[in-house]
Formats: sequence, structure tokens, C-alpha cells
Amino acid sequence: MENEIENLHSPFIPRDEHHQDEKNEESQRLISSSSTKSTENSPVKQVALTVPITDDPELPVLTFRTWVLGMVSCIVLSFLNQFFWYRTEPLSVTGIAAQIAVVPLGHWMASNLPNGSLFRGTRWEFSMNPGPFNVKEHVLITIFANAGAGTVYAIHVVTAVKIFYKKNITFFVSLLVVLTTQVLGFGWAGVFRRYLVEPAEMWWPANLVQVSLFRALHEKEERPKGGLTRTQFFLIAFTCSFAYYVFPGYIFQMLTSLSWICWAWPKSILAQQVGSGLHGIGIGAFGMDWSTISSYLGSPLASPWFATANVAAGYVLLMYVVVPITYWLNIYKAKTFPIFSNHLFTSTGSIYNVSAIVDSNFHFNQEAYDKQGPLYLSTFFTMTYGVGFAALSATIVHVALFHGREIWDQSKASLKEKKMDIHTKLMRRYKEAPDWWFWVILVVNIAVAIFACEYYKEQLQLPWWGVLLACAIAFIFTLPIGVITAIANQAPHLNVITEYIIGYIYPGYPVANMCFKVYGNISMKQAVTFLQDFKLGHYMKIPPRSMFIAQVVGTLISSLVYLSTAWWLMETIPDICERHNSSSVWTCPGDTVFYDASVIWGLIGPRKIFGGEGIYGAVNWFFLVGAIGPIFVWLATKSFPNQEWIRLINMPILIGATSSMPPATAVNYTTWILVGFLSGYVAFRYAPEWWKRHNYLLSGALDAGLAFMGVALYLCLGSEQLSLNWWGNELDGCPYASCPTEKGVVVLGCPVVD
Repeated sequence: MENEIENLHSPFIPRDEHHQDEKNEESQRLISSSSTKSTENSPVKQVALTVPITDDPELPVLTFRTWVLGMVSCIVLSFLNQFFWYRTEPLSVTGIAAQIAVVPLGHWMASNLPNGSLFRGTRWEFSMNPGPFNVKEHVLITIFANAGAGTVYAIHVVTAVKIFYKKNITFFVSLLVVLTTQVLGFGWAGVFRRYLVEPAEMWWPANLVQVSLFRALHEKEERPKGGLTRTQFFLIAFTCSFAYYVFPGYIFQMLTSLSWICWAWPKSILAQQVGSGLHGIGIGAFGMDWSTISSYLGSPLASPWFATANVAAGYVLLMYVVVPITYWLNIYKAKTFPIFSNHLFTSTGSIYNVSAIVDSNFHFNQEAYDKQGPLYLSTFFTMTYGVGFAALSATIVHVALFHGREIWDQSKASLKEKKMDIHTKLMRRYKEAPDWWFWVILVVNIAVAIFACEYYKEQLQLPWWGVLLACAIAFIFTLPIGVITAIANQAPHLNVITEYIIGYIYPGYPVANMCFKVYGNISMKQAVTFLQDFKLGHYMKIPPRSMFIAQVVGTLISSLVYLSTAWWLMETIPDICERHNSSSVWTCPGDTVFYDASVIWGLIGPRKIFGGEGIYGAVNWFFLVGAIGPIFVWLATKSFPNQEWIRLINMPILIGATSSMPPATAVNYTTWILVGFLSGYVAFRYAPEWWKRHNYLLSGALDAGLAFMGVALYLCLGSEQLSLNWWGNELDGCPYASCPTEKGVVVLGCPVVD
């Protein structure tokens, strides 16, 4: 009966797809036993405190309401996120904003839509109004919204070609690249879901924010004596976040980065290099703006304390030890350039003229390069590439040493009956999305990607074997990076190693380098995102086939909307992404970093920078450093088995802590670490009941309040170019932080050091 009810209210799902699988009768027996429900829970404490261990299989899922609200949410978030992405201070509108906004709409549709069924008597029969708006519909709407809440990495390629290199790329070719890179990750997700979704140890901390919010919005509870219900707490926190953001977002923008050391020594280059949160190493800098805290590393309230501590250690080591030492020892002529910058320089400290070394065929011009001289990087930029190398090798070694046995055991268990936690048992009542669905998506996308690169080779430059090599890299790294993300909420990236590999093999072709990086890095990242959403559905007991359909459709819609929005902005806004136009809000910081990387790795090539012909060859030793780090930790755990804190040292996270820099800055990290400490350590240890009821709700409320006020500020004030010009809106207040300290180097706006 339960399956018939579900199918009646699930449009576009054949009637037989949710029938109970006979081989799971034993797990059904375990689920239905009241003793199991009352005693069994997840072995992960945070999950046990947050995720319900019950399920109502009769709730309708893929309803008419789900489709309408889901697609509208996906379209709106895709447009807003791409629209704000090009701005100097990007604003990310998360899926939590849609998660809240659709609740009154869902209840309104439940009250006003007709109850009749469409396609009556066929296998596609469904009701436009199957009853009260329920939590499972809400989850799937949020899955649609999540597809529009991220970023479409391949649009960086389009922006770099059209705006920075000023070359031709058509909308159709751009759409092929965007679609294939966004959807390709489904293939890897299908291969690795048995390792990263079903095991209880793979708990995906970020999902608990949304689970907590779903429960607050749908579960009825009585107000505790002298306290607040979770819904009341959320509404109060949301209102405060919404009202407060008018200050850092418009009235008093200096709250984004309070760099008090610069105010104490307003004429000192050294003090401002040390104290600036936006252009220096950020000692003492902090922000009172939730977008500063959460924009690049995600919500610190969702990060487990051990991960926050590893990020803090890695950040302090790089920014307060490695960068200052290399800078003040003047390694690689460091004092000729700013201490913290992602720009590209000549040996004299001036900005490198990239357009001069690109010939008419969009290839590298060796003669022009010899004339202008080698390319130089700031100390900070050089070291971030080094830790990127180290984090990659550390990830492989760490997962092999600490999780190799688990992965092997899971592989063997996949061939026989597996040990299941309560959530996996509850999910056994629903049929899995078959593996061949994922394999079809994988094969078709690889074929389309190869076709696009070969048929439109003049625009994309990447040969067919480059697509296959990028896919191989993504396949190899999806599992280890997925493991780290699932347990620590920190995701290492493949952008550095992908551009490094193709830069050595195929130098002088910047678009080929960018495409290879996108196919290798983003397909892996998308796979991790899909797996995280599958785990959210796992926690909320959503049928896997419904999850699959929502994810695929949402991804296709968001890809089209993101690209259309970006294309419209690039065609209509004069001088968009002009980094030297300080009066413009359309400076595209993320795209600028992507473009700079394409010059380093694609146009010039790593051989001339990090290889035998380059200046920075010693940076390659970071690969070895990263590989050795986890070995020392592993040996320490064997030598001191009773010291539990040693096991919490996660070298991939520690080494790769600063992987978001640039475009993230020091103040993003210092404030994120402080808030993460207060939540993950202080509140979790000393106020566990408060943490259980309110921690994840607070995270969602802060995200939502920021998103709604950010959009309101732009629509009411930003679109009319109304601004307040006073000292409180001078970000950072550290004008000399980007100045060089080498004697005799002349930079506009900087004092000359004698």
C-alpha cells in the first residue's frame, strides 16, 4: 500500500520503481522492530544528536509541488549566484535561503491547488495536491536549489577566453563544456557511493545544518520552560542576521575586515603588511561579517573541531611562519613584490603584460617572452602553489594509511551482506538507482566532451586524449578526497595538479590547460557534491531514484542558467573584470585568479616556471614533504596508541588549509577559525544541550539572513549605484599593505624605500 501511495503522488516515476525489494525482507524486519528504533543510532555522536531514526514511507516525494518549487528555486539561485559572482565582494546565496523561502509557498500550494489526479488509470498517474506539504518534498526541493547554489567552474574558461584573452568562443561550445563538466561527476558518484554514502563513518558534517533546519521547520515541539522552540530560535537568529547585514553590506563596510594594526601605524609598510586582513598576513585582523566568515571555507559551525584545529595549524604555519621567513629573507626577490598578492610580475615589480606574449593564433610567443623576461610571483602566491603540491601527495598517502583497510573491507563487503547502521536499514525499503544509470551518464558525457574538443579544437585546444587523461585523474582522486570531505568537511582540490600535468605535456595552449583543469578537477568536485546530496537524502530517507532525478534535472537547469547569466553580463557591462578599475564593482576576483593560473600553467607552462627552465624549481620538493607528513603521523599513532589526539592530526587538511587562498584572504581564515573554536570546541564541550538544539540552526539562520539582505541591498541600492562615501566604507584601511619593501622599487601610491 505504501508504495502505491508514493507512486500516485510522484509524477514522471513509473509505478513499479518503488516496489519493495524482496531481498531486503530481513532489513525490513529490523526496521519495523520497536526495540531497534529505541536503542540503535549512528555511531557518530553529531549524527546521533541531529538526524532522526524514523521514517514514514507513505509520504509523497516527487510531487507537482516538488517540481514547480524545485525548478523555480534552482533557476533563481543560479541567476543570483552567477550575477553576484563577478562582483568585487561576491555574495553566495546558499540553498538554505531557498530551503526557508519555499516553506510558505509549499503550504500555500497544499491549501489552494485542486485535489484531482492527472493521467488517471495510467502508470504516470499523479495528484496535483497529494495532501499537506511534507518534509520529503521539502528535501527534494532543496536538492534542486543546491544545484543552483554552487558555482559552475567551467564558466571561468568562458570568462577568461572572452574577457581576459579577448578571443572567440561561441555560446554553443561554452554550453557543451559547461554541461559535460557539471554532469560528468555523476559517473564517479555512482562508482563510489557504496564507499561514501552507506557507511556510517562517512557522515558528511555539512549536511547536519540542513537536517537540523528541516526538523525545526517540520517537527512540532513544545516550548521548553524558560526557553525557545527551535523554530522560534531560528526566526530570531534569522531576523538578527538579516537586520545586521545592512551594516557590513552597506553602511559600515569596514566591518568586513578590522585591521587595527594598520590604524596604529598608518605610515608603516611593515605594520600594514603584518596587520592587513585583505592584503597582508592578517595578524590581529578579524571581521564582523558573516560573509567574511563563511564565504570561502563554508560555515565554521558545520566544521568538526578536529578539522578546524587542523586548518588553524596549517594556516598559522604558512601565513605566520613560512611566508614571513621567505619574504624577509628575500627568497626569489620577494621584497620586490607585495607580500600577499595573486598578480603576475616582471623582475622589476611591475605588472606582467600577458597580452604581449600571446600571438595571433592564441599560442605562446617565445620571442616576446624573452624580451619581457621571466614571470615572477609574490612569496605568498609561490607558497600557496607549494602547499597545493604537498596537499595532493598527502591526501593519497593519508587515505592509504588511515583508510586503506576500511576501503578494502568495504570492497569485499559489497559482494556480500554488509553491516548496516540504522539509517542504511531504513533506506533498504527503497530501490536503489541502478548502476547502469550512472554508467550511461559517464560514457555519454565523455563521448560528448571528446567530440566537442575535437570538432571545436580551434576554440578549446584540448585534444581527445586530454579528456581521457583528465577523467582518469578525476577517477583516481574522487575516493580519497571524498573520504576526507565526508569526515572532516574540508575538500582538497585538483586544480593545481591538473594544470601542472597538462602544462608539462601540452605547453603553450592556455585554453587547453583550462579545459583540462575543469574536466579533471570539477568532475571530481561535482562527484563529491552529488555524494553529499545523496547522504542528505540518506539521512532524510528520500528514495534514491527520486534523488537521482532531482540532481540530474537540477544540474542541467542550473548549467544553462549560469551560462546564460554570465554571457548576458559579459555582453552588457562595459569593462567587466577590469582588475585595475578601482571604481568598478565588477572586478571578478575568482575569474582573475583562474586567468592568472592559465597564464602560469597553460600559456607559459610549468617547465619555464617550476621546471628546469624556471626560477621556482625548488617548490617541487613540496610533493615529497606532503607525502612524508602522513607517514610521521601514522608512525606516531602506532608508537603511542593511547594518545587519541595524534589520530586527529589530518595532514591533507593541515597542509592544504590555505587552498582557498587566493581569492580568500587572511581575515577570512582568522575569523573562521575563531568562530569554529567557539562552536566546535567551547559550545560542543561545555554546552552540549545548546549545541544539539541550536548550533546547526544558527548556521542556517546566519546564511539565510545574509542572503536575503544581500539581495535586498542590491535591488534597492546597488542597482541604482547608491553608496555612502566615508571612512567607515574604506575596506581594510591599509593602503601600504601591497607595497614592496625592496630599495629603489617604484610603485604608484607607495613610498620608495631608501
